[in-house]
Amino acid sequence: MVRVIYGDKGSGKTKRLLDLANSAQQHANGSVVFIDSDKDCMFGLNHSIRFVDASEFHIDGPKMFAGFIAGIAAQDYDLEYIYIDSFSSIVRHPIDTLEGFFEYLDFFTEAADVKLYIGIAAETAGHLPDFLRDYAQGGDTV
Repeated sequence: MVRVIYGDKGSGKTKRLLDLANSAQQHANGSVVFIDSDKDCMFGLNHSIRFVDASEFHIDGPKMFAGFIAGIAAQDYDLEYIYIDSFSSIVRHPIDTLEGFFEYLDFFTEAADVKLYIGIAAETAGHLPDFLRDYAQGGDTV
């Protein structure tokens, strides 16, 4: 399952992701991982959530990030949730060019039985690319 939380900068995406991750940790049977582009929100997470600062790994593009996520899942057999904040800063590609990447994420989450939540800042004031609409079901725009 892939869910996108999409909105303008400063609209509360990070806070929502932190709240979701902390809430998931309380009832999760497996592990919870939070990936961000820096360490700014690290202290807002429950101490048992694994925090990963993606900037330390010099990720350069969606293919590299796909491998990065797959590597996290490969080393953690009981991975249940992944939360990604500052997605655009990590992947470094325009969102509207990543339809194939999101198709891969669909496949990956089904195969690995992982729930994936992604915070994406709007590149054009409030414009949600059509292919992301299904991932933002239930009003996951802020």
